[in-house]
Amino acid sequence: MKNLLESLAVILMKEFFRLFAGHKIGWKKIFFIGAIMTAVCVMLQMFILADPLDLWFLSLPVEMPSDKLLNNSLRLNKTSTEAKIKRSQIFPRAPIVSPQPSIELNLSVAIQPAALSVPPQRKSPSRRRRKNARGDNIAKVTPPPPPPPYPKVPHRLQKFIWSLTPNEALVYAKKEIEYAPALTEDDPDLYAPIFRNVSVFKRSYELMELILKVYIYRDGERPIFHRPHLRGIYASEGWFMKLMEENRQFVTRDPEKAHLFYLPYSMRQLAMSLYVPNSHNLKPLSVFLREYANIIASKYPFWNRTHGSDHFLVACHDWGPYTLTAHEELTKNTIKALCNADTSEGIFVAGKDVSLPETTIRTPRKPLRNVGGLRVSQRPLLAFFAGNMHGRVRPTLLKYWRDKHDDMKIYGPLPLRVSRKMSYIQHMKSSKFCICPMGYEVNSPRIIESLYYECVPVIIADNFPPPLSDVIDWSTFSVIVAEKDIPKLREILMAIPMRRYLTMQINVKMVQKHFLWNPRPIRYDLFHMILHSIWISRLSQIQIPES
Repeated sequence: MKNLLESLAVILMKEFFRLFAGHKIGWKKIFFIGAIMTAVCVMLQMFILADPLDLWFLSLPVEMPSDKLLNNSLRLNKTSTEAKIKRSQIFPRAPIVSPQPSIELNLSVAIQPAALSVPPQRKSPSRRRRKNARGDNIAKVTPPPPPPPYPKVPHRLQKFIWSLTPNEALVYAKKEIEYAPALTEDDPDLYAPIFRNVSVFKRSYELMELILKVYIYRDGERPIFHRPHLRGIYASEGWFMKLMEENRQFVTRDPEKAHLFYLPYSMRQLAMSLYVPNSHNLKPLSVFLREYANIIASKYPFWNRTHGSDHFLVACHDWGPYTLTAHEELTKNTIKALCNADTSEGIFVAGKDVSLPETTIRTPRKPLRNVGGLRVSQRPLLAFFAGNMHGRVRPTLLKYWRDKHDDMKIYGPLPLRVSRKMSYIQHMKSSKFCICPMGYEVNSPRIIESLYYECVPVIIADNFPPPLSDVIDWSTFSVIVAEKDIPKLREILMAIPMRRYLTMQINVKMVQKHFLWNPRPIRYDLFHMILHSIWISRLSQIQIPES
């Protein structure tokens, strides 16, 4: 069939050139013959190409069928309507029914198939290029395939790890980390000056990639928690949920093999479903989470084995810690990755819980948009802040520094007359230091925004452990000012020598990669760094036998 079509195409081409050379053909015949030749070429491509044309389109996400469902039910507020849920969706997916007055759990994990690769079409070279190519016998070098997302592990070591129980694997990992060898050469992916101990971190991270398995609880056919919000200042919990559920390296569908159990807790989704606007009443949310944890404990044995200490949740909303207080084990035992990491309130426990970065995502389809900054010589401003006036710190900041110095731009909400000349992002990219005072709660999205725009952050929030501070040394690329020292702010910044500032600014650029959300996670990015902090917290619970 292929040879017949090629012969037909050759005959048509010869007839076309013969008639055209003799000027015996009209425009109608040219168009007619051209249409026939186009159709023949399309048919030739369908037979010659490795993949047929109808496979060149990406397949839609498919969810695995759910397992057994719980019969227990939890009441939801009826104000959560179908239209409200549809507006919150960022990426298109299969139709979702609005939450009903029940929540059901099962054991399935959503798995999305990998997209089909599209073979590139070759453009036919010009006559001159074909002529020159006849004498060129040099073979073209094909580029190497892209590296795998995770390094390959020797089969013997992999077999040994598979032979261990989850607890034995954690004991093995903790021993290996305690005796981590010092790095003899620089790692091109890790910049040692920004880490507390880069050798320990690297060994711990490699063991996480080798060992860690996470089991995710599911909601059933009508999901309530599994709707990640990917836009705004609370997007961290949504991005982690999305990337965790899509991950195939760490997620397991067998809970007996799991080292950690993920409670897909979304504070923002609960607030949309249960919170009555302006009521200032968080009790319905706390009761919902209490009954949610009780259902898991009564249906499955995994919670009761450790009283929830091998379970973790990720919540970025300011209300995250306060909605846990109705359940004692949920509050005290679980590993909590929280944006509102205030150590003075007795809910967040430093060393056990994880300080979650508060990241502002304006364009979910392009989370890395606008990332980057200007050189130091192009930063004429000493310091910049603009934001709403809430909390105890920001009014004090404006009281002492608003309109006091030309090189310190300290505002409330950025005035329209100012933003017309220079936007908020441009201000950050034009400043040496970006002031990051706490608001109602200790965290601020400006901290990570400063890193995105390569501006040295100045954190003003007592009782706040900065994100990922278990492995990253924030003193190498930030300035931490006590709330009582706000009147001395300019004096503190001016006392920093230029040499030290240049080092800090370089460190900001180097640490930036560890705070980025990538649509497809890469090693050492924010998704993996958060998961590593949770992994370290789990290992801290493990006791190594004396024998």
